[in-house]
Amino acid sequence: MSGAMNSLGRWYACFLHFVRKIDWLGPLALRIYLAPIFIMAGLNKMSNIEDVAAWFGNPDWGLGLPAPMLMAWLAALVEFFGGIAILVGFGTRLVAIPLMFVMAIAAVTAHWENGWSALPDKTLTAPWEWREDLIDEAVLRKERVVALLKEHGNYEWLAGVGNITILKNGIEFAATYFIMLLVLLCSGAGRFFSIDYWLCRRYCGRDPS
Repeated sequence: MSGAMNSLGRWYACFLHFVRKIDWLGPLALRIYLAPIFIMAGLNKMSNIEDVAAWFGNPDWGLGLPAPMLMAWLAALVEFFGGIAILVGFGTRLVAIPLMFVMAIAAVTAHWENGWSALPDKTLTAPWEWREDLIDEAVLRKERVVALLKEHGNYEWLAGVGNITILKNGIEFAATYFIMLLVLLCSGAGRFFSIDYWLCRRYCGRDPS
């Protein structure tokens, strides 16, 4: 029994040693995934800054935030330049912080009242979902929309590349991006394929990881 455990221990140690050699892949994948999301979100806000500011500031149909134009520009610039910085791996740990702040603000102000799930699915409801009533409403709305489209439109073509759905618009996506940014804050941009890595090698004389 002890021999088998020793063999298993040696095998696992070798596995960990191998994974250590490719641990840069995780941060790189996160950066490539997140960067376009934030860059496009920032560009979209900047190209529609008046509408974004109006939505930020209006207390009736918007978020009711103070200084809406300033908040809109701050969110847009943080997302745009933060996305670029993450893409090239420059100041990754630093830019992750304001981006996490933007995601937290978005989750609390724009999505919290809609619960957790972004998409309504009664069969895959998270155990911490606090707005299951909205899932039922979204499912009902989807049924009505599908019925109307089948009656008055070419439903086969409309749903040809994916089923029609109704967003529940909970905090799920914002929370997911927040967690991914938290990983980058803790791990950094990763080795080899980031400016941070080579700057640290150049000026600190060591591997930043």
